[in-house]
Amino acid sequence: MALLNYTTEVSVDKTVGEISAMLAKAGAHSIKTDYERGEPTGISFLLKTPYGVLAFALPAKIEAVYAVMHEQANAGEMRASLVTKSQAGRVGWRIIKDWVQAQLALIETDMVTLDQVMFPYMLDSSERPIYQVWKEQRLELPAGSR
Repeated sequence: MALLNYTTEVSVDKTVGEISAMLAKAGAHSIKTDYERGEPTGISFLLKTPYGVLAFALPAKIEAVYAVMHEQANAGEMRASLVTKSQAGRVGWRIIKDWVQAQLALIETDMVTLDQVMFPYMLDSSERPIYQVWKEQRLELPAGSR
C-alpha cells in the first residue's frame, strides 16, 4: 500500500502553518518551527499542563519519508516520478498534520489529554525527547497489577 498522502501538492509552509494553528487552538503557545538549510525540520511548543508548563517537539524526518517513497516506487506501489526530496517534504508534513489532527480529535472527545498523547515528544531539561531518554536509559516502568 502506498504511503499516506504520497500525491499531495500542498506546500510544506502551508502544512506547517496548519499544524501550528491546530496546536495553538488546542492551547499550545510559543510555537516555533525549527529549520535546517532553509527547510523545516520540526515544530516545538510549550503547553500548560496540570504539572506546569512543559515543552514538546514534533520532528519531521523527511529523509526517512524519502527512503520509504524510494522503496515503494521500486516495488511498483507509487510512481517513480513522485520520489523527490521536495515531495517527501510535502508528504512527511501532511502525515504529521493528519496525526496531530487525529490526536486533537481524541482530545476533543475527552478520550485523552494533550500532554498524554504528546508524552513521547515531551522534552526534558536538556531538551531531549522523553522517549529518547527512556530508550537510552532503558527505564523500567513499575509492574502493573491485575
